[in-house]
Amino acid sequence: MSSLVQSVDWLAIAPPTLAAVVGLVVLVADLFVGEARKAVLGWISVAGLAAAALLLLPLLDGDRATFCVTGDADACSYVADRFTLVIQLLVLGGALLTALLSVTALKDADKELPEGEYWFLLLSSAAGAALLPASRDLATLIVALEVASLPAFALVGIRRGDRKSSEAALKFFLSSVTATAVSLMGVSFVYATTGTLHLTRIADRIQHVDGQFHTLAQTGVVLTLVGFAFKTAAVPFHFWVPDTYVGAPLPIAAYLSVVGKAVGFSGLILVTVIAFPSYADVWGPALAALAALTMTVGNVGALRQRSTRAYSAVRLLAWSSVGQAGYLLVPIASAAYSKDAQKAIGSTVAYALMYAAVNLGAFAVAALVARTSPLNRISDYRGLYARNPLSALVLGFFLLCLAGLPPGIIGLFAKVTVFSAVVDAGLGWLAVVMAVNVVIALFYYLQWTTLLFRAPEGEPGTHRVPAPLTAAIALTAVLGVALSGAPQLVLRFSETGLF
Repeated sequence: MSSLVQSVDWLAIAPPTLAAVVGLVVLVADLFVGEARKAVLGWISVAGLAAAALLLLPLLDGDRATFCVTGDADACSYVADRFTLVIQLLVLGGALLTALLSVTALKDADKELPEGEYWFLLLSSAAGAALLPASRDLATLIVALEVASLPAFALVGIRRGDRKSSEAALKFFLSSVTATAVSLMGVSFVYATTGTLHLTRIADRIQHVDGQFHTLAQTGVVLTLVGFAFKTAAVPFHFWVPDTYVGAPLPIAAYLSVVGKAVGFSGLILVTVIAFPSYADVWGPALAALAALTMTVGNVGALRQRSTRAYSAVRLLAWSSVGQAGYLLVPIASAAYSKDAQKAIGSTVAYALMYAAVNLGAFAVAALVARTSPLNRISDYRGLYARNPLSALVLGFFLLCLAGLPPGIIGLFAKVTVFSAVVDAGLGWLAVVMAVNVVIALFYYLQWTTLLFRAPEGEPGTHRVPAPLTAAIALTAVLGVALSGAPQLVLRFSETGLF
């Protein structure tokens, strides 16, 4: 009889484990730290996330796997391969920048936000998000998805006595729970037809499902994808995005726009490319249609924002993130038709890395402007160059990156890699839809960029930028400029190693 006792590779699971442990430490420390010293909890969280990201370095020497089925090294629940490490870097780096933004936001909130609970929830969500790309069975995937999501619901509605925040959290919660329930039904169908939850075993067994269960397997494949499509804010699962971003504290909106998407896209990649490659004829057309619909609805929604409307800057970034989700879906859909699925998935990862850096940077500047203009309208950015030249130049650079225009070379490079993936897959119609949407996006990104350099209305006032906010803006700016100087590094770094 084989032993059921497993040895655990603690180094492989160290990054998400450390984030979870620091979260518990912060929660307990909150009981003993006085009100005047609550800020120390934020810096413990920042240090914990930085340490978790540094723990990725020892894992670069080769693939690691743990929690494997006895006697079958290919059926493991946790795998730390190249794909896992890249997404974990994106997640932990995004959470670290969110934490830097949050230090200033919590100080400005003046006790309206409970600090101990805030940091515990953020670290818990980051731990779940870091676990997901390493998950290689459907049960761990769903658990990681929920560990990443449930604290995020609370973070959206954490502002005390704010009706807008509570409504946003409720909408986010109800729609997410519905999507998860549908996904769980899909997982149960897949398990019923294959008898396993491990992705590699599903890929093998689902090809040999009896004819009478073929429709059940197809239904399971589609329903399983729904929960991950919701997390990516793909249309028609996007309706929660604008209100949730507006109702949430601004750092949490930034977190959802980047880390939430990383969770959804890594889950989609794992279930489609590893578990269901033989059903590419089912998920390929579905994801291609979702991509076309998502980028179109997102960009048209962003285009319709009025500059004088309250929170229009955050709403534009929210709709823009929906449009960007459409671009991120394109290479995953292309993997169903491409002879080189590895390259197609690499394009999505490369685009996600670019998007994470510049979108977090844009939210960081928005957080800076919100300190003096709480309604955060696009019109509040008029003449930003006169008030704060460096912030205006940095935001302009980030918007040009998102638009894919020089000097934002990294944005142009990322869009070219996506175009390359879709053309190689022979999806000409999807390439045309993407090209049209890129032109639509140019209009509203350039409109906002030009507003930064117009003459200000009234006397331009200056204000001090707190150190954590300065650090977040500087880090994203340096990353964007460095990658624009050497964009090939992104594609080389984003080689997934999934096959």
